[in-house]
Amino acid sequence: MSDEIGSNRENNADSSAPFNSSESMPSPPPPPPSEQSQAYQNVPAKMIDHFKAHKVDSAMWALRILAIFFALFYIFPIFGNQQSAFNKVLLANAAVSALRLHQRLPAFTLSREFLARLFVEDSCHYLIFSLIFFNVQPTFLIVVPIVLFAVLQVSSYSLKLLDVIGQNSWWGARFLISLVEFQAANILKAIAFSEIFIMPLAVILTFTGRAGLMTPIVYYHFLVMRYSSRRNPYTRNAFAELRMATETLANRSPPMVGKFLRTGVNFVSRLAPQNRPVPTQ
Repeated sequence: MSDEIGSNRENNADSSAPFNSSESMPSPPPPPPSEQSQAYQNVPAKMIDHFKAHKVDSAMWALRILAIFFALFYIFPIFGNQQSAFNKVLLANAAVSALRLHQRLPAFTLSREFLARLFVEDSCHYLIFSLIFFNVQPTFLIVVPIVLFAVLQVSSYSLKLLDVIGQNSWWGARFLISLVEFQAANILKAIAFSEIFIMPLAVILTFTGRAGLMTPIVYYHFLVMRYSSRRNPYTRNAFAELRMATETLANRSPPMVGKFLRTGVNFVSRLAPQNRPVPTQ
């Protein structure tokens, strides 16, 4: 009887051995990658596909980022000198403007219609802006409109890139972009005022020998084109605000000061271009 019980115990131990042995258990399959990890792995491919499909827009985005970095190098001349960084800001702006003109205009033809369409484009204005100040000694106010425009355009296109990636975790970048977009009207107004104040600055630079004699003359024509812009009314609005503020100040000032201010307002008003039709697209 005891022998049968012992043999039964041995048989039970032998039969349970495979279940207690870790070597005989099949290894569990690896967990499937999460959706988040798959999305992060697809980000480079999505970005590359987008850049290939939108080469010109992507190039302008990259050039605007370079313009912002070169402006920082100009303000904080840690690497290189200020003149080099200043010229690079203007070159990046000129390249962006040329690419934008390539998008906006048809093939080049030496005709009056083509030139008329060329000179009403805002991108042409800022291409001329870069050429005007390329040989001028670096001045902070000159890079202000370029950098502010670059910040606006980089923010707008970066939002498109975030939408392409489709990652809601980039909330920090989206928050900064939303701040820029919320202040877009104020930024455009600041750009317009900086364009206006560069005009007396160009005159001062010429008299101090830091700019050529033609700089204020050519810049005046640039300012006329900005005033006549069909897409950006902020320069016209800025002139109107300055005129109202100056006339209000003239009314509150002593007679001699008021007369001087009104004379200046009348002089600037005579220089303003007359309204004229612009060519349609």
